[in-house]
Amino acid sequence: MSFASPFPQVQIPPTSLYDYLFADLSDDDADRVALVDTKSGAQTTYRDMIARIDAFAGALASRGVGVGDVVGLLAPNSSAFAVAFHGILRAGATATTINALFTAKDIVKQLTDSRATMLVTVTPLLPQAAEAAAEIGLDDERLIVLDGPGLDADGHPNAADLLDSALPPPNVTFDPATHLAALPYSSGTTGNPKGVMLTHRNLVANVAQIRPLQGMTTDDRILAVLPFFHIYGMTVLLNAALHARATLVIMPSFDLAEFLGNIAEHKCTHAYIAPPVAVALAKHPLVERYDLSSLRGIMSGAAPLDEDLGRAVADRIGCALVQGYGMSELSPVSHVAPFDGGRELLGTTAPLSSCGWTVPNAVSRIVDSETGAEIDPPASGLSDAGELWFKGPNVMAGYLNNAAATDETIDGDGFLHTGDIARVDSTGCVYIVDRLKELIKYKGYQVPPAELEAVLLSHPQIADAAVIGVQDPESGEEVPKAFVVKQSDGAAELTETAVMDFVAGQVAAYKKVRQVAFIDAIPKSASGKILRKDLK
Repeated sequence: MSFASPFPQVQIPPTSLYDYLFADLSDDDADRVALVDTKSGAQTTYRDMIARIDAFAGALASRGVGVGDVVGLLAPNSSAFAVAFHGILRAGATATTINALFTAKDIVKQLTDSRATMLVTVTPLLPQAAEAAAEIGLDDERLIVLDGPGLDADGHPNAADLLDSALPPPNVTFDPATHLAALPYSSGTTGNPKGVMLTHRNLVANVAQIRPLQGMTTDDRILAVLPFFHIYGMTVLLNAALHARATLVIMPSFDLAEFLGNIAEHKCTHAYIAPPVAVALAKHPLVERYDLSSLRGIMSGAAPLDEDLGRAVADRIGCALVQGYGMSELSPVSHVAPFDGGRELLGTTAPLSSCGWTVPNAVSRIVDSETGAEIDPPASGLSDAGELWFKGPNVMAGYLNNAAATDETIDGDGFLHTGDIARVDSTGCVYIVDRLKELIKYKGYQVPPAELEAVLLSHPQIADAAVIGVQDPESGEEVPKAFVVKQSDGAAELTETAVMDFVAGQVAAYKKVRQVAFIDAIPKSASGKILRKDLK
Protein backbone atom coordinates (compact mmCIF):
# COMPACT_ATOMS: atom_id res chain seq x y z
CA MET A 1 0.00 0.00 0.00
CA SER A 2 1.01 3.64 -0.34
CA PHE A 3 2.40 5.39 2.71
CA ALA A 4 1.88 9.11 3.10
CA SER A 5 4.17 11.73 4.55
CA PRO A 6 3.97 11.85 8.34
CA PHE A 7 4.67 15.59 8.29
CA PRO A 8 1.91 18.23 8.40
CA GLN A 9 0.57 19.41 5.06
CA VAL A 10 1.98 22.67 3.71
CA GLN A 11 0.42 25.40 1.62
CA ILE A 12 1.68 25.72 -1.94
CA PRO A 13 0.77 29.15 -3.29
CA PRO A 14 -0.15 29.39 -7.01
CA THR A 15 2.60 31.90 -7.79
CA SER A 16 5.77 32.19 -9.82
CA LEU A 17 9.02 31.15 -8.16
CA TYR A 18 10.18 34.80 -8.12
CA ASP A 19 7.05 35.96 -6.28
CA TYR A 20 7.19 33.04 -3.86
CA LEU A 21 10.80 33.76 -2.93
CA PHE A 22 10.92 37.53 -2.97
CA ALA A 23 7.49 39.23 -3.08
CA ASP A 24 7.16 39.47 0.72
CA LEU A 25 10.72 40.67 1.41
CA SER A 26 10.68 42.97 4.45
CA ASP A 27 12.82 46.08 4.81
CA ASP A 28 14.81 44.41 7.57
CA ASP A 29 15.52 41.35 5.47
CA ALA A 30 16.35 43.46 2.41
CA ASP A 31 19.50 44.69 4.11
CA ARG A 32 20.65 41.21 5.11
CA VAL A 33 23.52 39.65 3.18
CA ALA A 34 22.13 37.12 0.73
CA LEU A 35 25.25 36.07 -1.16
CA VAL A 36 28.95 35.94 -0.33
CA ASP A 37 31.42 35.16 -3.12
CA THR A 38 34.26 33.46 -1.28
CA LYS A 39 36.81 33.96 -4.06
CA SER A 40 36.45 37.76 -4.15
CA GLY A 41 34.92 38.38 -0.73
CA ALA A 42 32.10 40.39 -2.36
CA GLN A 43 28.82 40.48 -0.46
CA THR A 44 25.39 41.10 -1.96
CA THR A 45 22.35 42.08 0.10
CA TYR A 46 18.87 40.84 -0.67
CA ARG A 47 17.94 44.36 -1.81
CA ASP A 48 20.84 44.53 -4.29
CA MET A 49 20.32 40.96 -5.48
CA ILE A 50 16.67 41.54 -6.32
CA ALA A 51 17.46 44.83 -8.05
CA ARG A 52 20.00 43.00 -10.22
CA ILE A 53 17.54 40.19 -10.94
CA ASP A 54 14.94 42.74 -12.06
CA ALA A 55 17.47 44.59 -14.22
CA PHE A 56 18.69 41.33 -15.76
CA ALA A 57 15.10 40.41 -16.60
CA GLY A 58 14.52 43.85 -18.11
CA ALA A 59 17.63 43.54 -20.25
CA LEU A 60 16.58 40.11 -21.51
CA ALA A 61 13.10 41.41 -22.32
CA SER A 62 14.63 44.29 -24.30
CA ARG A 63 16.46 41.65 -26.35
CA GLY A 64 13.23 39.84 -27.12
CA VAL A 65 13.47 37.11 -24.50
CA GLY A 66 10.22 36.20 -22.79
CA VAL A 67 7.55 33.58 -22.26
CA GLY A 68 8.21 30.57 -24.47
CA ASP A 69 11.95 31.17 -24.81
CA VAL A 70 14.72 29.01 -23.37
CA VAL A 71 18.03 30.47 -22.18
CA GLY A 72 21.08 28.31 -21.52
CA LEU A 73 23.05 29.01 -18.36
CA LEU A 74 26.60 27.63 -18.29
CA ALA A 75 28.53 28.80 -15.24
CA PRO A 76 29.95 27.69 -11.90
CA ASN A 77 28.49 28.91 -8.61
CA SER A 78 28.62 32.67 -8.04
CA SER A 79 26.34 35.54 -7.13
CA ALA A 80 26.19 36.28 -10.86
CA PHE A 81 24.74 32.80 -11.46
CA ALA A 82 22.01 33.47 -8.89
CA VAL A 83 21.12 36.76 -10.57
CA ALA A 84 21.16 35.29 -14.07
CA PHE A 85 19.06 32.25 -13.13
CA HIS A 86 16.34 34.22 -11.40
CA GLY A 87 16.57 36.98 -14.02
CA ILE A 88 15.80 34.45 -16.76
CA LEU A 89 12.76 33.20 -14.84
CA ARG A 90 11.65 36.76 -13.97
CA ALA A 91 11.65 37.57 -17.70
CA GLY A 92 9.20 34.72 -18.22
CA ALA A 93 11.74 32.48 -19.96
CA THR A 94 12.93 29.00 -19.04
CA ALA A 95 16.47 28.35 -17.79
CA THR A 96 18.22 25.24 -19.03
CA THR A 97 21.17 24.88 -16.68
CA ILE A 98 24.24 23.23 -18.18
CA ASN A 99 26.93 21.23 -16.44
CA ALA A 100 30.05 23.39 -16.17
CA LEU A 101 32.19 20.34 -17.05
CA PHE A 102 30.51 19.83 -20.42
CA THR A 103 32.43 19.84 -23.66
CA ALA A 104 31.31 21.93 -26.63
CA LYS A 105 29.70 18.81 -28.11
CA ASP A 106 27.71 18.22 -24.92
CA ILE A 107 26.61 21.86 -24.81
CA VAL A 108 25.47 21.72 -28.43
CA LYS A 109 23.29 18.69 -27.66
CA GLN A 110 21.55 20.43 -24.77
CA LEU A 111 21.11 23.78 -26.51
CA THR A 112 19.74 22.05 -29.61
CA ASP A 113 17.37 19.75 -27.75
CA SER A 114 16.06 22.56 -25.52
CA ARG A 115 15.86 25.00 -28.47
CA ALA A 116 17.69 27.66 -26.51
CA THR A 117 17.88 31.08 -28.19
CA MET A 118 20.51 32.58 -25.87
CA LEU A 119 23.45 31.34 -23.81
CA VAL A 120 24.85 32.90 -20.63
CA THR A 121 28.36 31.92 -19.54
CA VAL A 122 31.63 33.12 -17.97
CA THR A 123 35.14 33.70 -19.34
CA PRO A 124 36.74 30.40 -18.17
CA LEU A 125 34.04 28.49 -20.08
CA LEU A 126 33.93 30.80 -23.11
CA PRO A 127 35.94 28.58 -25.51
CA GLN A 128 33.48 25.69 -25.35
CA ALA A 129 30.50 28.04 -25.02
CA ALA A 130 31.52 30.03 -28.10
CA GLU A 131 32.14 26.86 -30.11
CA ALA A 132 28.71 25.54 -29.16
CA ALA A 133 26.98 28.86 -29.84
CA ALA A 134 28.54 29.05 -33.28
CA GLU A 135 27.54 25.46 -34.01
CA ILE A 136 23.85 26.19 -33.37
CA GLY A 137 23.93 29.59 -35.05
CA LEU A 138 23.73 32.00 -32.10
CA ASP A 139 24.96 35.53 -32.88
CA ASP A 140 27.67 37.04 -30.66
CA GLU A 141 25.10 39.28 -28.97
CA ARG A 142 23.14 36.19 -27.95
CA LEU A 143 26.16 34.82 -26.08
CA ILE A 144 26.39 36.74 -22.81
CA VAL A 145 29.71 36.50 -20.96
CA LEU A 146 28.93 37.71 -17.45
CA ASP A 147 32.51 38.63 -16.52
CA GLY A 148 33.72 39.44 -20.04
CA PRO A 149 35.06 42.78 -21.33
CA GLY A 150 31.67 43.73 -22.77
CA LEU A 151 29.77 44.26 -25.99
CA ASP A 152 32.02 47.01 -27.36
CA ALA A 153 35.18 45.01 -26.71
CA ASP A 154 34.41 41.55 -28.08
CA GLY A 155 30.81 41.60 -29.26
CA HIS A 156 29.47 39.67 -26.28
CA PRO A 157 27.35 41.56 -23.71
CA ASN A 158 28.57 41.27 -20.11
CA ALA A 159 26.76 41.71 -16.81
CA ALA A 160 27.40 45.46 -16.79
CA ASP A 161 25.92 45.84 -20.28
CA LEU A 162 22.74 44.20 -19.01
CA LEU A 163 22.50 45.67 -15.52
CA ASP A 164 23.68 49.25 -16.01
CA SER A 165 20.70 50.13 -18.18
CA ALA A 166 18.50 49.32 -15.15
CA LEU A 167 15.52 48.52 -17.36
CA PRO A 168 12.39 47.56 -15.40
CA PRO A 169 11.40 43.90 -15.44
CA PRO A 170 8.64 43.06 -17.90
CA ASN A 171 5.06 42.37 -16.97
CA VAL A 172 4.67 38.71 -17.86
CA THR A 173 1.67 36.43 -17.51
CA PHE A 174 1.77 32.66 -17.33
CA ASP A 175 0.24 29.76 -15.45
CA PRO A 176 2.74 28.65 -12.76
CA ALA A 177 1.23 25.16 -12.83
CA THR A 178 2.22 24.58 -16.46
CA HIS A 179 4.87 27.15 -17.37
CA LEU A 180 8.41 25.76 -17.33
CA ALA A 181 10.84 27.46 -14.96
CA ALA A 182 13.83 25.15 -15.31
CA LEU A 183 14.94 22.53 -17.80
CA PRO A 184 17.84 20.57 -16.31
CA TYR A 185 18.94 17.41 -18.08
CA SER A 186 18.96 13.95 -16.53
CA SER A 187 19.38 10.40 -17.75
CA GLY A 188 16.47 9.45 -15.50
CA THR A 189 16.20 5.76 -14.71
CA THR A 190 17.57 4.73 -18.10
CA GLY A 191 18.95 6.04 -21.36
CA ASN A 192 20.45 9.26 -22.65
CA PRO A 193 20.06 12.66 -20.94
CA LYS A 194 16.58 14.10 -21.31
CA GLY A 195 15.17 17.55 -20.59
CA VAL A 196 13.35 17.46 -17.25
CA MET A 197 10.41 19.86 -17.43
CA LEU A 198 10.05 21.59 -14.06
CA THR A 199 7.27 24.12 -13.74
CA HIS A 200 7.17 27.10 -11.40
CA ARG A 201 4.72 25.12 -9.29
CA ASN A 202 7.14 22.19 -9.10
CA LEU A 203 9.94 24.40 -7.76
CA VAL A 204 7.67 26.40 -5.45
CA ALA A 205 6.17 23.17 -4.11
CA ASN A 206 9.51 21.59 -3.33
CA VAL A 207 10.75 24.64 -1.43
CA ALA A 208 7.47 24.71 0.50
CA GLN A 209 7.80 20.98 1.23
CA ILE A 210 11.34 21.11 2.63
CA ARG A 211 11.40 24.47 4.39
CA PRO A 212 9.69 23.30 7.62
CA LEU A 213 12.00 20.29 7.72
CA GLN A 214 15.26 22.17 7.17
CA GLY A 215 14.63 24.68 9.94
CA MET A 216 16.74 27.37 8.25
CA THR A 217 16.58 30.86 9.78
CA THR A 218 17.79 34.33 8.88
CA ASP A 219 20.81 33.79 11.12
CA ASP A 220 22.04 30.74 9.22
CA ARG A 221 25.05 30.84 6.92
CA ILE A 222 24.88 28.02 4.40
CA LEU A 223 27.96 26.78 2.59
CA ALA A 224 27.02 26.55 -1.09
CA VAL A 225 29.48 24.25 -2.83
CA LEU A 226 26.94 21.98 -4.52
CA PRO A 227 26.60 23.29 -8.09
CA PHE A 228 23.62 25.55 -8.69
CA PHE A 229 23.27 24.10 -12.20
CA HIS A 230 22.39 20.77 -10.56
CA ILE A 231 18.86 20.47 -9.16
CA TYR A 232 20.16 19.64 -5.64
CA GLY A 233 22.01 22.96 -5.39
CA MET A 234 19.33 24.82 -7.32
CA THR A 235 16.47 23.95 -4.96
CA VAL A 236 18.06 23.22 -1.59
CA LEU A 237 20.52 26.11 -1.71
CA LEU A 238 19.70 28.70 -4.34
CA ASN A 239 15.95 28.65 -3.67
CA ALA A 240 15.26 27.28 -0.20
CA ALA A 241 18.06 29.17 1.55
CA LEU A 242 17.03 32.44 -0.09
CA HIS A 243 13.41 31.83 0.90
CA ALA A 244 14.66 31.50 4.49
CA ARG A 245 16.58 34.83 4.14
CA ALA A 246 19.74 32.95 5.10
CA THR A 247 23.19 33.82 3.75
CA LEU A 248 24.71 31.68 1.02
CA VAL A 249 28.50 31.38 1.28
CA ILE A 250 29.30 30.49 -2.33
CA MET A 251 32.15 28.31 -3.58
CA PRO A 252 32.57 27.91 -7.37
CA SER A 253 34.04 24.41 -7.00
CA PHE A 254 35.08 21.93 -4.32
CA ASP A 255 38.49 22.08 -2.72
CA LEU A 256 38.80 20.46 0.70
CA ALA A 257 41.08 23.11 2.23
CA GLU A 258 38.87 25.92 0.91
CA PHE A 259 35.74 24.07 2.01
CA LEU A 260 37.06 23.77 5.56
CA GLY A 261 38.52 27.27 5.56
CA ASN A 262 35.25 28.85 4.46
CA ILE A 263 33.32 27.08 7.20
CA ALA A 264 35.80 28.39 9.76
CA GLU A 265 36.08 31.92 8.35
CA HIS A 266 32.39 32.54 7.65
CA LYS A 267 31.08 30.58 10.64
CA CYS A 268 28.85 28.45 8.45
CA THR A 269 26.03 26.74 10.31
CA HIS A 270 25.01 24.15 7.71
CA ALA A 271 26.63 22.36 4.81
CA TYR A 272 25.00 20.29 2.08
CA ILE A 273 27.28 17.67 0.58
CA ALA A 274 27.50 14.49 -1.46
CA PRO A 275 29.09 11.24 -0.15
CA PRO A 276 32.56 11.92 -1.64
CA VAL A 277 32.86 14.95 0.63
CA ALA A 278 31.78 12.81 3.57
CA VAL A 279 34.65 10.42 2.82
CA ALA A 280 37.10 13.33 3.02
CA LEU A 281 35.55 14.69 6.21
CA ALA A 282 35.81 11.28 7.86
CA LYS A 283 39.33 10.38 6.77
CA HIS A 284 41.45 13.34 5.69
CA PRO A 285 43.99 14.67 8.23
CA LEU A 286 43.43 18.24 6.98
CA VAL A 287 40.11 18.36 8.86
CA GLU A 288 41.89 18.60 12.20
CA ARG A 289 43.48 21.95 11.30
CA TYR A 290 40.21 23.92 11.11
CA ASP A 291 37.69 25.19 13.65
CA LEU A 292 34.39 23.75 12.44
CA SER A 293 32.51 24.36 15.68
CA SER A 294 29.98 26.69 14.01
CA LEU A 295 28.51 23.77 12.03
CA ARG A 296 25.20 22.57 13.45
CA GLY A 297 24.17 20.26 10.65
CA ILE A 298 25.38 18.47 7.55
CA MET A 299 23.04 16.93 5.00
CA SER A 300 24.24 14.36 2.50
CA GLY A 301 22.40 13.59 -0.72
CA ALA A 302 22.83 12.60 -4.40
CA ALA A 303 23.85 9.02 -3.47
CA PRO A 304 23.43 6.67 -0.48
CA LEU A 305 25.73 7.31 2.49
CA ASP A 306 26.81 4.36 4.60
CA GLU A 307 25.78 4.57 8.28
CA ASP A 308 29.28 3.93 9.63
CA LEU A 309 30.76 6.61 7.37
CA GLY A 310 28.04 9.06 8.40
CA ARG A 311 28.65 8.30 12.06
CA ALA A 312 32.38 8.87 11.62
CA VAL A 313 31.71 12.30 10.08
CA ALA A 314 29.21 13.32 12.75
CA ASP A 315 31.50 12.25 15.57
CA ARG A 316 34.57 13.89 14.08
CA ILE A 317 32.91 17.21 13.22
CA GLY A 318 30.68 17.23 16.29
CA CYS A 319 27.38 18.06 14.60
CA ALA A 320 24.25 16.37 13.30
CA LEU A 321 24.45 14.53 10.00
CA VAL A 322 21.34 13.41 8.11
CA GLN A 323 20.49 12.16 4.66
CA GLY A 324 17.98 13.19 2.04
CA TYR A 325 16.90 11.62 -1.23
CA GLY A 326 15.67 12.95 -4.53
CA MET A 327 16.18 13.21 -8.26
CA SER A 328 15.92 15.90 -10.91
CA GLU A 329 12.49 14.58 -11.88
CA LEU A 330 11.26 15.34 -8.34
CA SER A 331 12.52 18.94 -8.18
CA PRO A 332 14.44 17.14 -6.43
CA VAL A 333 13.64 16.32 -2.79
CA SER A 334 11.18 13.51 -2.06
CA HIS A 335 12.50 12.14 1.25
CA VAL A 336 14.42 13.83 4.02
CA ALA A 337 15.34 13.63 7.67
CA PRO A 338 15.22 16.92 9.62
CA PHE A 339 18.49 17.99 11.21
CA ASP A 340 17.23 16.88 14.63
CA GLY A 341 16.47 13.49 13.15
CA GLY A 342 12.71 14.07 13.41
CA ARG A 343 12.37 14.41 17.18
CA GLU A 344 10.46 17.71 17.23
CA LEU A 345 8.02 16.97 14.39
CA LEU A 346 7.60 13.21 14.75
CA GLY A 347 8.86 12.31 18.20
CA THR A 348 11.33 9.80 16.79
CA THR A 349 14.76 9.80 15.20
CA ALA A 350 15.60 8.64 11.71
CA PRO A 351 18.44 6.11 11.66
CA LEU A 352 21.54 7.50 10.00
CA SER A 353 21.34 4.80 7.34
CA SER A 354 17.96 6.12 6.16
CA CYS A 355 17.13 9.04 3.89
CA GLY A 356 14.19 10.03 6.07
CA TRP A 357 10.48 10.33 5.43
CA THR A 358 8.30 11.31 2.50
CA VAL A 359 8.06 15.10 2.25
CA PRO A 360 4.72 16.82 3.01
CA ASN A 361 1.81 16.65 0.55
CA ALA A 362 3.16 13.44 -0.99
CA VAL A 363 2.95 9.65 -0.82
CA SER A 364 5.37 6.80 -1.55
CA ARG A 365 5.15 3.18 -2.56
CA ILE A 366 7.64 0.31 -2.64
CA VAL A 367 6.95 -2.20 -5.37
CA ASP A 368 8.51 -5.57 -6.07
CA SER A 369 10.44 -5.04 -9.30
CA GLU A 370 9.89 -8.65 -10.39
CA THR A 371 6.19 -9.20 -9.59
CA GLY A 372 4.77 -5.67 -9.44
CA ALA A 373 3.27 -6.39 -6.01
CA GLU A 374 3.23 -3.56 -3.46
CA ILE A 375 5.38 -4.04 -0.38
CA ASP A 376 3.74 -2.76 2.80
CA PRO A 377 5.57 -1.03 5.67
CA PRO A 378 6.27 -3.73 8.29
CA ALA A 379 5.07 -3.82 11.90
CA SER A 380 8.72 -3.84 12.91
CA GLY A 381 12.12 -4.01 11.29
CA LEU A 382 12.58 -3.34 7.58
CA SER A 383 10.43 -4.36 4.65
CA ASP A 384 11.61 -6.36 1.69
CA ALA A 385 13.38 -4.34 -0.99
CA GLY A 386 11.55 -2.98 -4.01
CA GLU A 387 11.46 -0.06 -6.40
CA LEU A 388 10.56 3.27 -4.81
CA TRP A 389 7.60 5.11 -6.35
CA PHE A 390 6.59 8.67 -5.47
CA LYS A 391 3.61 10.96 -6.06
CA GLY A 392 3.42 14.64 -5.16
CA PRO A 393 3.23 18.22 -6.48
CA ASN A 394 6.99 18.26 -7.08
CA VAL A 395 6.85 15.52 -9.75
CA MET A 396 8.04 16.90 -13.09
CA ALA A 397 5.68 17.73 -15.92
CA GLY A 398 7.53 15.18 -18.04
CA TYR A 399 10.53 14.81 -20.32
CA LEU A 400 10.84 17.41 -23.08
CA ASN A 401 9.60 16.11 -26.42
CA ASN A 402 9.76 12.54 -25.17
CA ALA A 403 6.31 11.21 -24.37
CA ALA A 404 7.50 7.60 -24.45
CA ALA A 405 10.15 8.16 -21.75
CA THR A 406 7.63 10.16 -19.71
CA ASP A 407 5.08 7.34 -19.87
CA GLU A 408 7.75 4.81 -18.84
CA THR A 409 8.59 6.92 -15.77
CA ILE A 410 5.22 8.30 -14.59
CA ASP A 411 2.31 5.88 -14.49
CA GLY A 412 -1.37 6.55 -15.01
CA ASP A 413 -1.90 7.15 -11.30
CA GLY A 414 0.74 9.89 -11.21
CA PHE A 415 3.42 7.84 -9.44
CA LEU A 416 6.97 8.43 -10.64
CA HIS A 417 9.00 5.22 -10.75
CA THR A 418 12.39 6.27 -9.41
CA GLY A 419 14.48 3.30 -10.55
CA ASP A 420 15.94 3.10 -7.04
CA ILE A 421 15.66 0.09 -4.77
CA ALA A 422 14.49 0.89 -1.23
CA ARG A 423 13.17 -0.54 2.01
CA VAL A 424 10.81 1.08 4.51
CA ASP A 425 10.40 0.71 8.28
CA SER A 426 7.30 0.85 10.45
CA THR A 427 7.42 4.66 10.73
CA GLY A 428 7.57 5.19 6.96
CA CYS A 429 11.29 5.97 7.04
CA VAL A 430 12.93 5.00 3.74
CA TYR A 431 16.32 3.33 3.17
CA ILE A 432 17.86 3.44 -0.31
CA VAL A 433 19.58 0.18 -1.22
CA ASP A 434 20.84 0.92 -4.73
CA ARG A 435 19.90 1.82 -8.28
CA LEU A 436 17.72 -0.80 -9.96
CA LYS A 437 19.80 -0.61 -13.12
CA GLU A 438 23.10 -0.83 -11.18
CA LEU A 439 22.35 -4.00 -9.23
CA ILE A 440 24.83 -6.75 -10.06
CA LYS A 441 23.30 -10.17 -10.80
CA TYR A 442 25.67 -12.89 -9.61
CA LYS A 443 24.40 -16.45 -9.99
CA GLY A 444 20.85 -15.11 -9.77
CA TYR A 445 21.49 -13.12 -6.60
CA GLN A 446 21.20 -9.33 -6.50
CA VAL A 447 24.38 -7.61 -5.28
CA PRO A 448 24.03 -3.88 -4.45
CA PRO A 449 27.25 -1.98 -5.34
CA ALA A 450 26.58 0.60 -2.62
CA GLU A 451 26.74 -2.09 0.06
CA LEU A 452 30.15 -3.26 -1.10
CA GLU A 453 31.39 0.32 -1.44
CA ALA A 454 30.44 0.98 2.18
CA VAL A 455 32.47 -2.05 3.29
CA LEU A 456 35.47 -0.97 1.23
CA LEU A 457 35.39 2.56 2.63
CA SER A 458 35.60 1.17 6.16
CA HIS A 459 39.13 -0.07 5.40
CA PRO A 460 41.67 2.35 6.91
CA GLN A 461 43.95 2.14 3.86
CA ILE A 462 41.22 2.86 1.29
CA ALA A 463 40.49 6.51 0.50
CA ASP A 464 37.68 5.91 -2.00
CA ALA A 465 36.07 3.06 -3.87
CA ALA A 466 33.46 2.10 -6.45
CA VAL A 467 32.00 -1.23 -7.52
CA ILE A 468 30.52 -2.25 -10.86
CA GLY A 469 29.48 -5.49 -12.50
CA VAL A 470 31.83 -6.88 -15.15
CA GLN A 471 31.82 -10.05 -17.18
CA ASP A 472 34.11 -12.79 -15.95
CA PRO A 473 36.17 -13.94 -18.96
CA GLU A 474 36.10 -17.59 -17.90
CA SER A 475 32.52 -18.11 -16.73
CA GLY A 476 30.85 -15.34 -18.72
CA GLU A 477 28.94 -14.39 -15.57
CA GLU A 478 28.62 -10.89 -14.17
CA VAL A 479 30.84 -10.45 -11.10
CA PRO A 480 31.50 -7.52 -8.72
CA LYS A 481 34.68 -5.58 -9.51
CA ALA A 482 36.06 -2.99 -7.09
CA PHE A 483 37.95 0.12 -8.16
CA VAL A 484 40.02 1.29 -5.21
CA VAL A 485 41.87 4.52 -4.41
CA LYS A 486 44.57 3.98 -1.79
CA GLN A 487 45.14 6.37 1.09
CA SER A 488 48.09 8.65 0.33
CA ASP A 489 50.02 7.51 3.39
CA GLY A 490 50.87 3.97 4.43
CA ALA A 491 48.80 2.04 1.89
CA ALA A 492 51.50 1.05 -0.60
CA GLU A 493 51.41 -2.55 0.55
CA LEU A 494 47.64 -2.93 0.03
CA THR A 495 47.08 -5.73 -2.51
CA GLU A 496 44.17 -6.96 -4.60
CA THR A 497 43.99 -10.12 -2.53
CA ALA A 498 43.94 -8.14 0.71
CA VAL A 499 41.04 -6.07 -0.54
CA MET A 500 39.04 -9.13 -1.62
CA ASP A 501 39.73 -10.91 1.67
CA PHE A 502 38.67 -7.84 3.66
CA VAL A 503 35.30 -7.69 1.90
CA ALA A 504 34.80 -11.45 2.02
CA GLY A 505 35.06 -11.38 5.79
CA GLN A 506 32.06 -9.06 6.06
CA VAL A 507 29.53 -10.10 3.42
CA ALA A 508 27.62 -13.13 2.24
CA ALA A 509 29.56 -15.39 -0.10
CA TYR A 510 27.63 -14.35 -3.22
CA LYS A 511 28.43 -10.67 -2.55
CA LYS A 512 32.20 -11.07 -2.49
CA VAL A 513 34.35 -8.77 -4.65
CA ARG A 514 35.96 -10.97 -7.30
CA GLN A 515 38.12 -8.45 -9.16
CA VAL A 516 40.09 -5.39 -7.95
CA ALA A 517 41.75 -2.50 -9.78
CA PHE A 518 43.71 0.30 -8.14
CA ILE A 519 43.17 3.74 -9.68
CA ASP A 520 44.06 7.34 -8.84
CA ALA A 521 40.51 8.71 -8.52
CA ILE A 522 36.91 7.55 -8.77
CA PRO A 523 35.14 9.40 -11.62
CA LYS A 524 32.16 11.33 -10.28
CA SER A 525 29.61 13.82 -11.50
CA ALA A 526 29.41 17.37 -10.18
CA SER A 527 26.74 16.24 -7.73
CA GLY A 528 28.93 13.43 -6.40
CA LYS A 529 27.42 10.42 -8.15
CA ILE A 530 29.86 7.71 -9.24
CA LEU A 531 30.16 7.67 -13.03
CA ARG A 532 29.95 3.92 -13.40
CA LYS A 533 29.77 4.17 -17.19
CA ASP A 534 33.27 5.66 -17.14
CA LEU A 535 34.51 2.76 -15.04
CA LYS A 536 32.89 0.29 -17.42
